[in-house]
Amino acid sequence: MSMASSAANLLDRPPAAAAIAWPPAMGRRFMLWIDTEEEFDWAAPFNRNATQVSVTSGMARFQRFIAGAGVRPVYVTDYAVIEDPAANALMREWIAEGSADIGAHLHPWVTPPHQEEVNNFNSYSGNLPPALERAKLIALRNRIEERLGIRPIAYRAGRYGVGAHTAALLEEAGFRIDSSVRSRFDYRGQHGPDFTGMPLHPYRAGPQGKLIELPLSTAYVGHLGHWGEKLLPRLQRAWRLSGAFSRSGLLARVPLTPEGVSATECCAAIDSLIAEDVPVLSLSFHSPTLEAGHTPYTRSPADIEGFYRWWDTVLAHLARRNIRPLSQDELLAAI
Repeated sequence: MSMASSAANLLDRPPAAAAIAWPPAMGRRFMLWIDTEEEFDWAAPFNRNATQVSVTSGMARFQRFIAGAGVRPVYVTDYAVIEDPAANALMREWIAEGSADIGAHLHPWVTPPHQEEVNNFNSYSGNLPPALERAKLIALRNRIEERLGIRPIAYRAGRYGVGAHTAALLEEAGFRIDSSVRSRFDYRGQHGPDFTGMPLHPYRAGPQGKLIELPLSTAYVGHLGHWGEKLLPRLQRAWRLSGAFSRSGLLARVPLTPEGVSATECCAAIDSLIAEDVPVLSLSFHSPTLEAGHTPYTRSPADIEGFYRWWDTVLAHLARRNIRPLSQDELLAAI
């Protein structure tokens, strides 16, 4: 695989030749990614000492639920979680029974070596000097291997924070799959990456083309959904107008997540992605959402029960549309 037929830089739109031809026999599939991380105040400044992990009961409940539905998720796991004994015990159990895979999730502010100033700019690991991004990535990979006995091959940057060197660093560290590209989102206003115009289908990335990029799935829905790529960036510059379009059903951007997205909206987004012929849908959420009080999405026990009803509805819709779950190993084998 040559550099010409892959996306060497995860910030740039890949060439057409980088697109991966999905085997028709596989059918349309979906993968579930869980950003497995410490609990912290999302509205507060980043804090190197905020490393609490207390949602293991919620993690255990969700894993029983999702494994019962025949889904093998990927828990992309950060340094604070891998250091927690209770979380480690759960993950070792899941690995032993083959019910989940463990990947890496880099939150630079809680990952050694601690050489950078903790601030918003540096919360995106791709903004760090390449040597420091590499050192943190290797430290996280090695710590997961030390604690769990497996070397992770799937990765997602915390805050989707890839940079110009991330793909090459992932290849060098032996990662095979990345799911950091959040198609149709632009984080430049927060010092982050711009994924506007990035594809939704899997493609090859990295200087050697050894990395599979599986972007997170986001659909444009509504009467003007077909024009979403062109219209939404303009509407967002006048946020009141953007909200009006969404409320009126004309145009809305809907990621596949239970966080801030209703089950009805998610099902409509799934249908829109089918119409776009996206072969692999990527769903995701954050592990602190699994217990009440840690994220804006589940503030109460009633919200937690609503979270599970969301999954009942969305999983049923995926089944009706004949979209079956896909594991990490199945993805690699298919490609």
